[in-house]
Amino acid sequence: MPDEIDEGGTTDSTWTDALLARARARSAAGADAPESSAPPLPVEDRRPPEVVSDVPSTIERPALVTRADIEGETPPSFASPDDTFVVPSVPSVVDQAPPGPEPVDLGIPGAAASTRRALIEWGSVLAGALFLAIVVRTFLFGAYYIPSPSMEPTLSVGDRIIVNKVSYRLHDVNRGDLVVFRRTGPAVADGIDDMIKRVIGLPGETVAAADGRIRINGGLLIEPYLSGHEATGDFGAVPWCADGGMGKCTVPTGHVFVMGDNRANSRDSRYIGPIPIESIAGRAFVRFWPLGSLDRL
Repeated sequence: MPDEIDEGGTTDSTWTDALLARARARSAAGADAPESSAPPLPVEDRRPPEVVSDVPSTIERPALVTRADIEGETPPSFASPDDTFVVPSVPSVVDQAPPGPEPVDLGIPGAAASTRRALIEWGSVLAGALFLAIVVRTFLFGAYYIPSPSMEPTLSVGDRIIVNKVSYRLHDVNRGDLVVFRRTGPAVADGIDDMIKRVIGLPGETVAAADGRIRINGGLLIEPYLSGHEATGDFGAVPWCADGGMGKCTVPTGHVFVMGDNRANSRDSRYIGPIPIESIAGRAFVRFWPLGSLDRL
């Protein structure tokens, strides 16, 4: 198909080839030329355009107004060094300060009042402690001293114990308890009224000794707290028992039969008879003296 010829007499292929040749030449020239071939602008042309303002270059400012202008006074002149003027006195800051508040009594006590209050407080504490100690000593607990060896080896001379005075208000007396009681029988030579012994027989039981051992209603009593298993001598006549006590003793109602752990050296129910339960002060439950011998009884 022959190439089309436009009205100017140029074929399409000729025009396309010429356009591509010019584009290649322009690309080749652009690779070696600087980014911008246009010459730089002169320095004068780089200045920013002038800004035309309608504001006048000279602005008239209003004159300052002084205190003299307001009050109508003429200020002092300093034209000559001989001229003098008096500077009005200005009150000092102290004179201008308002009067302070009047002192207020905050109620802070003085030394005498503090001492008196401390004495009252300490006196109240001591009185309360004394009252509490009396209540505890009378109704709850009591400390007792062991004066004899009648309870060896459980308790020795000089030991101190604490007695619970409310135990037998809560439960009955039990066999094996260490009880402190006030003796109501015949007097003893040393004049000791409060005694401590171990409960052996309970009300209504028959207590006897045979072959160095205690028998309750005919049965053998096991006593691990004794130093020897056959340390109890036979009963002789026990005149304080209800039945006359020929080798045995029937414990009356409301009484207990007590003995010391040192059976060979103890004045107990074998000599003074059964003990009324109502005369028991309490049950010994702990040893607190001497130091290092704290132990539950």
